Amino acid sequence: MQISSILLILAVFVMVGAYLYLPFMARARRARAGESHEVSALKAERDRVINSLQELDFDFNLGKIPEGEYPDQRAALLQKGAEILRRLDELAPAASSAVNAEARIEKATAEGRADASTKPSLAADTDDDLEAMIAARRRNQKSKSAGFCPKCGKPVLVTDKFCPACGKSLS
Repeated sequence: MQISSILLILAVFVMVGAYLYLPFMARARRARAGESHEVSALKAERDRVINSLQELDFDFNLGKIPEGEYPDQRAALLQKGAEILRRLDELAPAASSAVNAEARIEKATAEGRADASTKPSLAADTDDDLEAMIAARRRNQKSKSAGFCPKCGKPVLVTDKFCPACGKSLS
């Protein structure tokens, strides 16, 4: 037998093997994609729980939630968030840490509160402060507006070269 015929037979065997192995690779890829969808859904649910905790804290500070109900609602949200983090840790064990899941939820909530505290608050101490904030906002809005489109009458901004509604050139 010549060497070329041996190489040809070997190439045929490799191609047949690859053809037979292809369905197994596709099944593994689908399993990984399904797992990534589950991880994505769990992360979205985690974000919703964190937002709910922040809203609950905000509403409690405003006095919208009675003091007797607040601890129960907060504990239920923390427990739900901890369960989500446990499931995330089961799906991605490399990303898990030794920190307690409830402590991680508390930390994320505290970070959200810190972000919210840096934003200007609408709860002003006096009416004069509130009036000053309203006047500043109105000045900002007026500097952005360029009036209205001469063709359709929709509002346009200073930076617009064309009307966003009808497309008429504004220059």
